[in-house]
Amino acid sequence: MSIRATNQADVIPLRPVPTAAPGQGGTPPGEPLWRDLVGEVLRRERKAQGRTLKEMSEASRISLAYLSEVERGRKEASSEVLAAAARALGLTLADVLALAGERLVSLTAARSRTGAPGAAGGHRSARTALPARRTGPAG
Repeated sequence: MSIRATNQADVIPLRPVPTAAPGQGGTPPGEPLWRDLVGEVLRRERKAQGRTLKEMSEASRISLAYLSEVERGRKEASSEVLAAAARALGLTLADVLALAGERLVSLTAARSRTGAPGAAGGHRSARTALPARRTGPAG
């Protein structure tokens, strides 16, 4: 037996390796990341206003490189950074998050219509997942 053969070992992963989706860095197909959705909203709103990344960077006081990475979904921006970016666009943080939430809902609905894995029945909303609270004295 050669030395090369004796130094080889079987590696057993602790967690299953997710199937990589193009451009998603290992995220399961069809599962959008929040940072991608928020970045998409910021970029779409900036372009709709006809503004450059540099103009938005200066108005928000966020570095051009970091803002670019946020728009591309490469960085998970803090709420302070998102609020500054939103203000630079004349929006509130709530506006940006609401637009990203709407996009998430539309993507989820599209996924459930196409029968994507895990699309139907795998979750419940927070409202239905919690037991009803008693408001009066126990009786």
